[in-house]
Amino acid sequence: MEKKTLFDKVWDAHVVKSVQDGPDVFFIDKHFIHEVTSPVAFLNLEKRGIDVMFPERTVATPDHNVPTIDQDKTIKDKLSRMQVEKLRENCKKHGIDLHDLGSAHHGIVHVIGPELGITQPGMTIVCGDSHTSTHGAFGAIAFGIGTSEVEMVFATQCIMQSKAKKMRITVDGTLGKGVTSKDIILYIISKISAAGATGYFVEYAGSAIQSLSMEARMTICNMSIEMGARGGLIAPDETTFNYLKGKQYAPKGEAWDKAVADWKQLKTDEGATFDKEYNFDAEDIEPMITYGTNPGMGIKVIGNIPSTEGMEGSNKKTYLKSLDYMGFAPGEAIKGKKVDFVFVGSCTNGRIEDIRAVAGFVKGKKKADNITAWIVPGSREVEKLAHEEGLVKILEEAGFELRQPGCSACLAMNDDKIPAGKYAVSTSNRNFEGRQGPGARTMLASPLTVAAVAVTGEICDPREVF
Repeated sequence: MEKKTLFDKVWDAHVVKSVQDGPDVFFIDKHFIHEVTSPVAFLNLEKRGIDVMFPERTVATPDHNVPTIDQDKTIKDKLSRMQVEKLRENCKKHGIDLHDLGSAHHGIVHVIGPELGITQPGMTIVCGDSHTSTHGAFGAIAFGIGTSEVEMVFATQCIMQSKAKKMRITVDGTLGKGVTSKDIILYIISKISAAGATGYFVEYAGSAIQSLSMEARMTICNMSIEMGARGGLIAPDETTFNYLKGKQYAPKGEAWDKAVADWKQLKTDEGATFDKEYNFDAEDIEPMITYGTNPGMGIKVIGNIPSTEGMEGSNKKTYLKSLDYMGFAPGEAIKGKKVDFVFVGSCTNGRIEDIRAVAGFVKGKKKADNITAWIVPGSREVEKLAHEEGLVKILEEAGFELRQPGCSACLAMNDDKIPAGKYAVSTSNRNFEGRQGPGARTMLASPLTVAAVAVTGEICDPREVF
């Protein structure tokens, strides 16, 4: 009997038809949509006189462009307002479930899917957003698609897709104090580069991965895309089942028991082969931070920015251009660098566990005077829990500003922009030039490191601060 990986099992179960020497016609279980990549797809359906084939398999929420203050008022930005209005119109017309601004389950698309129990093991999930890989934490095949593919899924519930190569990244051992899942993934990307997994679907395995909560696993799968991977996934286990049990869209009663029995089969067979394997030791991972303009440019917060030794030609030129943008120099320590903004939020680290971690560390302390500190919950549910648990009070007393749910300063498609030349330490997923605003300088780190930076006003080791 053929030995299959988890990826093989889920993929093969969803192939409707294989095209010889071409892609597979691939069935999609759940399609998440938002206000940015859906309007043109809907417009093209209309032009062709086609309806959405399975509206019950589509879930919508506005997140990218939405403001994070005064969400009960009319959106000031004309383009953002138009996109959100179009999403409402199209969802109403096609009978699609919309979690709108102000509703109980509004939030970032990759936060509300798991939170509501819509995301489940063994599913195929797509969205017109690269960080759809987040949902792979449940043992699902989840990946981002373009607008034309969004239209294809609307019309047929299928997509034309070639099967990716398979990579396994194993992290064994026990994580040290102050080391989080964000540090794991930043460490991995720093080792294999921002293009090191191009063309692959990555399965994360090993005792360090298995020890993580679901929210921590989502952080890792979310950033798979930042090393070029098509997506990432983790085999479901008791942690997965306990997280899903009782959620609104999770199976109930006998259907739950049957689902769990099926989900338990979703693991890589002993002896199944991968196209590429990496093994890392959890003890080698320390709090991480990025220093450049792609997520692969990461070091330990106690480390030095790499020198140009051994670099030649265009590689050296590109490297120095990146450091010049950041205002850094080869070989210098990053610790002690002054910072202007901290941002806790995004589909990477905008969940309740992240906010609990930050509040736990800053309780009884004050942010540094030079820091502007924004906390943006990933959903209304996260916001509600943060209020109920007294976290908002702690954060506000420490000088943090709590905003309303949305993608916020992760990508600056809204009003939450880091000013040009200013330094931000961010829990989001990308540090490209201008990602958080024209001329903004972004360093990616874990919520714990961000909390430490907020209190000290400079890059520091959270293990020393707390």
